[in-house]
Amino acid sequence: MLTIPPPSVSKRAAKIVEHIASNADALRVDVSTGSEGERLIDLGGAVPGCLEAGRLLGEVCMGGLGTVQLTTASGLANWPLGVVVHATNPVIACLGSQYAGWTITDEASGFFALGSGPARALARVEDLYKELNYADASDQAALVIEGDKAPPAAVIKKVADACSVKPSGLTILFAPTWSLAGGVQIAARVLEVSIHKAHALHFSLDNILDGTGTAPIAPPFPDFVKAMGRTNDAIIYGGRIHLFVKGTDEEAKRLADGLPSSSSSAYGKPFAEIFAEVNGDFYKIDAMLFSPAAVTVSNVETGNSFHAGKIAPEIVNASFR
Repeated sequence: MLTIPPPSVSKRAAKIVEHIASNADALRVDVSTGSEGERLIDLGGAVPGCLEAGRLLGEVCMGGLGTVQLTTASGLANWPLGVVVHATNPVIACLGSQYAGWTITDEASGFFALGSGPARALARVEDLYKELNYADASDQAALVIEGDKAPPAAVIKKVADACSVKPSGLTILFAPTWSLAGGVQIAARVLEVSIHKAHALHFSLDNILDGTGTAPIAPPFPDFVKAMGRTNDAIIYGGRIHLFVKGTDEEAKRLADGLPSSSSSAYGKPFAEIFAEVNGDFYKIDAMLFSPAAVTVSNVETGNSFHAGKIAPEIVNASFR
């Protein structure tokens, strides 16, 4: 079978970023220029933002290799509003771009953030890129941060240098967890967390061909911990994914059985409660919890499909109410 190299996630995302910037008033977002000449787009910090801004932000995160659509058929009766995510190249779209794997810090200012989006594929500071065998090249970089403020000048310089772009070619897009846009872009990670878990389960990434995911959109809450709990619960207890893979049925079934969040020992209560039990130490939570509730894995070489897990509307209700 002919192997087609993936296109530039930065160049594809740049088109979506320009759409956001040119429709800032309609999307209720703010576009400004930072001290180093970088472009800053606030989608929910000091501005209201909107669900559509979050939908577009989710597509930026996937480097233009995926689509995010709003739906009123999330699968949860009390919370029908959700997202449907599809990635044409799920490994590059999700792990190569969308995954929040770039730890960005500045000791002087105390700034800390996990960066996601196509800028990661330009910087390639993560070991993950050695496995993905993917590198991007562009004079335009887009970095997405889950937060309510833009990074300080020192961070802008570090990010631009790492991406080998001028600060004027860098766009920072940010939205806090408790905003409308933030909630949508996090729900749009339902497919990404499944690809990341497949990697953790040592399933061959080359055998993942396509994928879709659905998750409810968590109602915003003006408290970080509660908002974080809701957005995690949307995926852990309300998310569904469907992966199309190649290989043996044994491998496909093993993947299906291992993917659901219910495979984790931490499964069973709202995330905010789990977070409190570990005294707010995120890294003490079993990493296997961060995955969708229900999965289907279809083997395109045999025609067989395997199902595992199920959504837990009672836990989503307890979290969202």
